[in-house]
Amino acid sequence: MEFAEGAPCWADATLPDVEAGKRFYGDLFGWTFDEGAGAEYGYYTHAYSDGRNVAALAPGREGSPPTGWTVHFAARDAEALARAACDAGGHLVVEPLSIGPFGTLALAADPEGTVFGLWQAGTLTGFEAQGEPATFHRAELHARDKAAVTPFYASVLGPAAARFGISAAADGAPARFLPHFGVTDCEAAASTATRLGGHVRKPPFGTPHGRVAHLTDDQGAAFAVVQG
Repeated sequence: MEFAEGAPCWADATLPDVEAGKRFYGDLFGWTFDEGAGAEYGYYTHAYSDGRNVAALAPGREGSPPTGWTVHFAARDAEALARAACDAGGHLVVEPLSIGPFGTLALAADPEGTVFGLWQAGTLTGFEAQGEPATFHRAELHARDKAAVTPFYASVLGPAAARFGISAAADGAPARFLPHFGVTDCEAAASTATRLGGHVRKPPFGTPHGRVAHLTDDQGAAFAVVQG
């Protein structure tokens, strides 16, 4: 699958307990998982839907993002987009780093501190499926000051920045990207997440993209499900 410059191309969750994450997302989405990479690649574990690579889980470690999901955006040149992020008022969390043959990764933060990834593809281009149940559908940025961050993303990601929504973060909630994963029944998914130890932050509601619920998993990582 090919991704335009600046388009969302990958999502991964940093979790205190990857095995618990595998149980939660395996039950919720039906994902299966590989055995995980070794220490060289941070014990990174890929998630699959019908045999297609759709996300990943990773243990928290020094220098990694806090518990939560990170959305990554396609970059033809990760170093160039990393510089653009700094020039636009953001900063780098992780300098561009070669991940073996898979690609080059940089982690940047916008002016409000929201962390996102820049991914220059090697053998791993990104999602092998999206827009289906149990796969990534879209990203939404919850910002404290929409007017402040909108020009930042337009400058860094270009026209592709218009592909994700930007809305006001709820009072007391952190600014962050919220990845949306497809489900066939939004209410049932919210109920299942609760049964598995997660929480419903915002019950199912209607949007132009379909019915959406905002959830957290059993370790506090925030995400959304969308039926439509």
